[in-house]
Amino acid sequence: MAAVATLIVDGANVVGSRPDGWWRDRAGAAARLHARLRAADLGYAEVVLVLEGKARAGVPAGSDERVHTVHAPADGDATIADLARRAIAEDRRVVVVTADRALAATVQDAGAEVVGPGWLLGQVT
Repeated sequence: MAAVATLIVDGANVVGSRPDGWWRDRAGAAARLHARLRAADLGYAEVVLVLEGKARAGVPAGSDERVHTVHAPADGDATIADLARRAIAEDRRVVVVTADRALAATVQDAGAEVVGPGWLLGQVT
């Protein structure tokens, strides 16, 4: 088993998993998810939040004390897959949070584990 565990969060997929009005304020929804990730003790050495589109305005790219935020230049799925592949190549255990079937298949083929948004929301609520 890899020594370092990395959790990669598909921000759009997690935010979009609950119909709480997120579509009216994508940046605010991203900021709320980021705050919940920062407050939670998830047990991972690294937590990476990937944001795309208008959600990027809610959280600056970069690292704070608990979460590394990545702004996808276009497609969040491609960025997540790339991050997962790179972390696996560095012998990290990678868990990706998404309900997107195509993305899940891609990262599983690369060697990552996948959990759904419900699991994460249960951890940070």
